Parts: sequence; C-alpha cells; structure tokens
Amino acid sequence: MRIITVSRQFGSGGRELGRRLSDLLGWDYYDKAIIEAIAEQQGMSPAQVHEALSHHGWRDVQLTYQNSFAQLDSSGHFTFAHGMRTQLLARQREIIRNITAAGNDCVIVGRDADVILQEYHPLRVCVCADLQARLDRCMAHEMKRPASSQLTEKEILRNIRRIDRSRNRTREVLTGKQRGDSSMFDLTVNTTGWDIEALAPAVADFAVRWFDARDQKASAQLAETIAAEAATAPEGEGEES
Repeated sequence: MRIITVSRQFGSGGRELGRRLSDLLGWDYYDKAIIEAIAEQQGMSPAQVHEALSHHGWRDVQLTYQNSFAQLDSSGHFTFAHGMRTQLLARQREIIRNITAAGNDCVIVGRDADVILQEYHPLRVCVCADLQARLDRCMAHEMKRPASSQLTEKEILRNIRRIDRSRNRTREVLTGKQRGDSSMFDLTVNTTGWDIEALAPAVADFAVRWFDARDQKASAQLAETIAAEAATAPEGEGEES
C-alpha cells in the first residue's frame, strides 16, 4: 500500500496540493472526512470536533481557513474540555489506522498521520513557503469573505505566527525534533512563487518513482532474508519424515 502524508505550514497550499495529488494519482483522499467520521461516531457536529482537536496543545493543529483565526485566544491557544479532546484524539488515531485496513493507496493531509502510520513507510511530504507567500495566499482567501468579516493584513500575519508556534510545539513533542528538521520528511516542497496546479504533476511523478524504489528495495531485502535463512537452516529441516 502506498500512502502520502502531507504536513504543511499554514498558508503554504498543502491541502490543495494533497487534493491535487490524489486526483492525479487516482488515490483516496482524507482530510475533512476524518473529522466527519469522528463526528458521526461521537454524535457531534464536524465543527465541534474540529474545535476540540485543534485545541490540543501537543498535536498538529489542522485548521480550515474560515474558522482558524476565530478559534485562537490571545495566547494562540484554543478552548475545549480536556477529557473530550483526549477521547476525540483516540478516535482520530483509530480512524486513521482503520484507513489502512482498506488497503487502498491514499493521501492524508495533516492529522499527525506521518507519525501515526510511520510503520507503513509513507512518503512524508512537508509543504512550506516563505512568510510573504503564505500571507499573500491567506489574503487572497480573505478577500473572498464578506467585507465585514475580513481580517487585516496585520491580524492575519499575527495569527499565522501563532499557528506556527503551536505546530512547532506539537512536532517537537511528538517526535523530539524541531519542525524544521528535514530528517522527518522524505520530500520538502517550497510553494513560494508556484501555482499549486502547475506544481502538483512534478510532485506526483516524484511520488511514483519514490514508491517504486521503496518497493524494489523491500523486495530485494526480503529475498536476501529468505536466502540467508535457507543457508543457515539445519540440513533436512522442513522435509517430510
């Protein structure tokens, strides 16, 4: 099974890239569907689940643009009952792991999937961009909102930095490494100056080549293991008496 996990800086276009990769490769795509599945199990609305999961201080905060900034308090944190968050995080982990039970190739955006599914050796993609590019992308989305609810450039920039701090803390606690440590990822994509639609085919091509190389290596290692075991087995072992 082939899995691509997409971690991203807020405003870098990581969600869009993940969706376009799934379309190009013909793979399943998981992002909001995970939230919806948790909501159905818990008898809650997707918005309630999203708010709860986004508050947990040690995990990767995935935010939709429309409600990201509204949930932040003055210190850049979110509010929700700790017990409920813990329960929902357990459900999230369970659902992400159940995704693999179907055996379908897939793209998963956010939700700590690269950590939860690390034994499946996914292609771990990190999507980033420089601060101005991220701000420009957020401003473009902001302009689509009603004028009365639009944030100023200064407010968006301040909240992007708050989200960055929260995500950095999450990655450090989960992995013991700084978010900027490239060893956590197999591919880092800087979207600065790029249109995501134009960039996606190159990333998809890399993904296919990466998985082909991974699978070939695994097959070679398996063959070596079988040969080594056969060479060290006692004479006559496995023969019928």
